[in-house]
Amino acid sequence: MIIALLTIVAYLVGAIPFGLLVAGMKGVDIRQQGSGNIGATNVLRVIGKGWGIFTLVLDALKGFIPAFFFPMLGGDSVPEVYGVLFGFVAILGHSFPVYLRFKGGKGVATSAGMLLGVAPVAVGVGILVFIITVVLSRYVSLASILAAIAVGVTAWVEGDNAMIVKLTITVMSLMIVWLHRANIQRLLNGTENRFGKKKESSV
Repeated sequence: MIIALLTIVAYLVGAIPFGLLVAGMKGVDIRQQGSGNIGATNVLRVIGKGWGIFTLVLDALKGFIPAFFFPMLGGDSVPEVYGVLFGFVAILGHSFPVYLRFKGGKGVATSAGMLLGVAPVAVGVGILVFIITVVLSRYVSLASILAAIAVGVTAWVEGDNAMIVKLTITVMSLMIVWLHRANIQRLLNGTENRFGKKKESSV
């Protein structure tokens, strides 16, 4: 019963549209600006760097708190490994929020937060790949895709992760790539926007 309750709460926490709320404080409906995405990248482009970083941190916490703290709340009845379940459900909440008719962000920041709670080595590799890709290509979407793949591979290579953690991270990585399918098509067509120029739909 406690696991079911924590799972529901994890989804509802993940579904909080911080990008929409932060932009709303500035009088902007972020869904009508830039890429139309409610994630941190679009907030950064439309509202400004500081607000974008603020949104990024909030979105990451949506994944970290359920993954790291929820097993503690459940006590002995909730094994620590369930953190990966709670974190993954929070990612689903971010990407498919009930508050916005299941139209949300792409889950990159929330995924990073979840990974920080259950597989810090994998998230470290993912961040490194993300930064290098952005610096070299200026494509945030490409960086997000490659980082997700790197995280999935690292989860299997690193020996300390339980099988459920490896499988869940793999599904998470594939979901992030799938949510970037429109970006992939634009990358192949040469029409994707580079960071620092026009709109980008990624995090």
